[in-house]
Amino acid sequence: MKNNDFKAFRTKIFVRSVVMLVISGLTVYFVYIHMFKDRFANYMVDFFQNFLHMNYDEAYSLFGQIFRNNRTMLILIFLAIIFLIVFRIYLNWFTKYFEEINKGIDSLMMENTGEISLPSELFPMERKLNTAKYTIEKQKNDILTAEQRKNDLIMYLAHDLKTPLASVIGYLNLLNDEKQISEDLREKYLSISLNKAERLEDLINEFFEISKYNLTEVTLQYSRIDLKRMMEMVVYEFQPMFKKKNLACNMNVPDDIIIKCDADKIQRVFDNLLRNAVIYSYDGTDIDIAVTVQNENIVIKFINHGDTIPKEKLERIFEQFYRLDSSRSTESGGAGLGLAIAKQIIELHGGSVEAESKDDIIEIKVIVPAVCKS
Repeated sequence: MKNNDFKAFRTKIFVRSVVMLVISGLTVYFVYIHMFKDRFANYMVDFFQNFLHMNYDEAYSLFGQIFRNNRTMLILIFLAIIFLIVFRIYLNWFTKYFEEINKGIDSLMMENTGEISLPSELFPMERKLNTAKYTIEKQKNDILTAEQRKNDLIMYLAHDLKTPLASVIGYLNLLNDEKQISEDLREKYLSISLNKAERLEDLINEFFEISKYNLTEVTLQYSRIDLKRMMEMVVYEFQPMFKKKNLACNMNVPDDIIIKCDADKIQRVFDNLLRNAVIYSYDGTDIDIAVTVQNENIVIKFINHGDTIPKEKLERIFEQFYRLDSSRSTESGGAGLGLAIAKQIIELHGGSVEAESKDDIIEIKVIVPAVCKS
């Protein structure tokens, strides 16, 4: 906390201390100037006469022995009494702050208690306690969220891995049980089993890939690449997928754009983004790839025509294991890791990635430095 955070508190303590010292001083002064004056002396002499049955001379003599002869000691005793009383009052007042703070600390561990409230002069402490309370609540929510994501991961693992594995086992059992199977059918079953096994391998590789980006220090291997040539290579590899859905891919990439990056990882980004565009495109539509240079950044847009993504889902598409359509098969939807991996790779390069969607158009925009940060 800053030195002036408790200025109001220090001021209140100082003012109360001064007030109590003034009251104590006035009390001592009042007693001192009246204790040995005529009115007090007459009162004490009358007291001795009435209750001790003394005559006036005896009572006056006793007053002198007690009060006049022991003036210094009596004043010190009275000062000590005044000090103890004042100190007790001051201590009771001061410890109330600790009681309030203690209640505030107890509230930190209690749920649904609302904000912590302290006296106005302890506002900095109130602010800190409320910040701590919000932090603890956020940590609890983060733990619950992490637990839910762990459960989701188990669910996705069970679903995504079981589907192709069940197919492999099923077709292999057919091959094992059917002794008189035709050669064409045997070849068909083997082809399907191989395809499913390769799909299973792809899923396992995806899980390993996301774990690598999350759990290890990834070292980027920088090199200078021609962006257009890399794009052309990626798009060429997708021709079978384009043909299957009757898609056309249009590229608007200027010549001679050179970026410094990890070529393998950036190629993985483009592969994942283009695969995502293909999966969520309407049949017979176009996919557009547009590259522009803005200051020292390269802006790469992947635009496809598909169902508009609601805003609440758009904000989550870069989360691990998130799928726009949970019912989509693993054959097309994957494990929900492609965009998460792409985002992490771009961020490793010092860039960013964002998504927009409206009017049945989905746009993924990648911004990466022309010379990526190392």
